[in-house]
Amino acid sequence: MLKTALTLTTLLLGGCALTAQQPPAEPPPPASFKGSAEWQRLPAAAAVPEAWWTLFKDPVLDGLQAELVVGNQNLAASLAQTASARAVLQASGAALWPTLSVSGGSTRAATANAGPATSDALTASASWEVDLWGRLSEAVKAAGASYRASAADLAALRLSAQATLTQNYLALRTAEAQQALLARTAAADQRALDLTQARYASGVAAQSDVLQARTQLRSVEAQLSEMRTQRAQLEHAIAVQIGKLPGQFSLAVGAPGAALPELPPVPALLPSTLLAQRPDIAAARERQLAAYAQIGIADAAFFPSIELSASGGYRGASWSHLLSAPNLVWSLGAAVAAPLFDGGQRRLASAQARAAAEAATAAYRQAVLTAFQEVEDNLVQFAESGAALALQRDAFEAAQRHLDIVLAQYRAGTVSYLNVVAAQTAALSAEGQMLSARNRQLAAANVLLKSLGGRSG
Repeated sequence: MLKTALTLTTLLLGGCALTAQQPPAEPPPPASFKGSAEWQRLPAAAAVPEAWWTLFKDPVLDGLQAELVVGNQNLAASLAQTASARAVLQASGAALWPTLSVSGGSTRAATANAGPATSDALTASASWEVDLWGRLSEAVKAAGASYRASAADLAALRLSAQATLTQNYLALRTAEAQQALLARTAAADQRALDLTQARYASGVAAQSDVLQARTQLRSVEAQLSEMRTQRAQLEHAIAVQIGKLPGQFSLAVGAPGAALPELPPVPALLPSTLLAQRPDIAAARERQLAAYAQIGIADAAFFPSIELSASGGYRGASWSHLLSAPNLVWSLGAAVAAPLFDGGQRRLASAQARAAAEAATAAYRQAVLTAFQEVEDNLVQFAESGAALALQRDAFEAAQRHLDIVLAQYRAGTVSYLNVVAAQTAALSAEGQMLSARNRQLAAANVLLKSLGGRSG
């Protein structure tokens, strides 16, 4: 008897593991990124806070980030989806427990051989499906993985929204700097036009010089108009991100001459850290686990299901004497159900579950590849934009000195205004390119800091 009980116990415990499937092991990540040589500003032990944007030390940006978490409607929708996934998890866990019910009622019936009679009943019943092959436990596992994937999706969406807001804010401040540059250039071009008109009136300059000066001024003013449009559109994008109507939101223009934020110090970025902290990778991994749990659920359908049931109560002709020993009724039972023929539905469901697991595995691996590509891209952009910034700064200084020399020569009457236009264009382009390189470097730093400061849950 003991041997039989031990054998049955072994079968019950082994049955749950029979249908469980595990995803394939992944190869270890590389020791370092290809482009990490330029990303060594602090020791690896230095931690980046979860709110990585605070390293830019801009209180306006900090305030916008606080509004984003509260007002962003995409985050609100994702939060509701996470709550739904949590409810599904709790429901799947409840399926492991017995179900209990209580019923009561009166029935009046008559037959051909007897007159009408009343039967009163008060019954409690219970049923429980024995999770012999792990179908229910695998369902709980799948629901748990789906819930964690939903929570990681929420974290990934929040991370992406925070990074996009930071980038839009930095781009807006860059647009303001470009705007200030164009305004200064337009003012200088206006003075040059006034000077040229005075020289033309005195017969020193040709009318073509006046036309060239006017063309240069109007071209810069047109660029200034385009830059105002760009700043307004970035402001509208920020308003929508924080859940406000664009017409009811305005962001104060930065102080005149205010510089863009300095690059914050950051530690080295390691592939293992990226895999551990990226919520989009965590979400893909959890979906892979959920897909493999679905294989166990599909395979459990090949085995019979066992359900235990019990009921007890009272049945009699009168409610007044219903709760008495003669009226007590009860029953115990067990039911075994095993499909004999289903036209191949179980086999097809198992094949479908395996195909879905392979797709989830591919999606997980693609998420890892995409994350590594994003980091490598921004490591290169950070390094190259830093080098370009140094070159553009040198080019701007040279162009500015050249412009000063040409303006002096023009006032002395030794060169035509065409030389001045060329020198002004070169100086404006060099300073504009310098601001663009600075913005690209800040954008790359933003993405890399996001990868360090983000959390997977």
